[in-house]
Amino acid sequence: MSVFTKVSHSELQEFLRQYPVGELLGFQGIGEGVENTNYFVDTSDGRWVLTLFERLNYADLPFFLGLMEHLATRGFPGAMPAHTHEGKSLTTLNGKPAALVRRLTGQSVLFPDIEQCRQVGRALAELHIDGQSYAGRCENSRGAAWRLETGRLIAPKVDAGARALIEDELAAQQKLDLSTLPQGVIHADLFRDNVLFVDQRLTGVIDFYYACNDSLAYDLAVTLNDWCFEPDGELNPARWDAMLSAYRGRRELTAAERTAWPLVLRAAALRFWLSRLYDWVFPRGGDMVHIKDPNQYRRILEHHRNTPPPAF
Repeated sequence: MSVFTKVSHSELQEFLRQYPVGELLGFQGIGEGVENTNYFVDTSDGRWVLTLFERLNYADLPFFLGLMEHLATRGFPGAMPAHTHEGKSLTTLNGKPAALVRRLTGQSVLFPDIEQCRQVGRALAELHIDGQSYAGRCENSRGAAWRLETGRLIAPKVDAGARALIEDELAAQQKLDLSTLPQGVIHADLFRDNVLFVDQRLTGVIDFYYACNDSLAYDLAVTLNDWCFEPDGELNPARWDAMLSAYRGRRELTAAERTAWPLVLRAAALRFWLSRLYDWVFPRGGDMVHIKDPNQYRRILEHHRNTPPPAF
């Protein structure tokens, strides 16, 4: 359970008094997530998710919460942040920035089917379209500069094979400039555990705390890499085709995006391999902190380096 900051019953009761959400009925830590502390909270006025932000830049938090509200008011299946009696969506708890958002119905899926992949592709395109009217701006904290810096930091601490792969891929990525591709608001972390379903119906997109302004194609690559690869690093062509076709049904990729596509896929795989390696090499303290397997994304990166992506 990734809980870095513990919250007592009395502390949570006091915190909730600033919101028009009724009385506290119960709460529990959430097992997913590696960046923030999250709790499910039940009150007499509904079900909520409480997030305490552990490492995010405080100045960026209004961007995330404003984006969630922007999308929710346009019918996108995202969580609506709660506002205090004074109209604030960002507060503090136990010395950490905190936010309370409506808990969405549904569950994430570990083994998605074709229809679920199709719905995720369509939802991602809708997010990219709706996000064009959002005025907020936030740089990608895990962008090209972060990948270069983190790769150089990790390389001396891993085995020779991983070090050679990191160094070679960082050199290859110098040919890619994502800023030249169509830009907009991206989720940047639309993994399987951040999408909720009730049976075959997509009911929620959650965890917008990596959202930023960056390449739309990069966001699509991040999503495809998670949803359309098997644990052994092999591509599932049927899921890939379903998701990509659904996305393109709402937003077509440009010629520049298609040309850059092989390197974009590699950049997306490198980003998550490096972040998982970092957590492995430099572990943080916490209550049973969940560290994801970095080798999964090494296999995906190696696949993209060795195999051209399916033709459009």
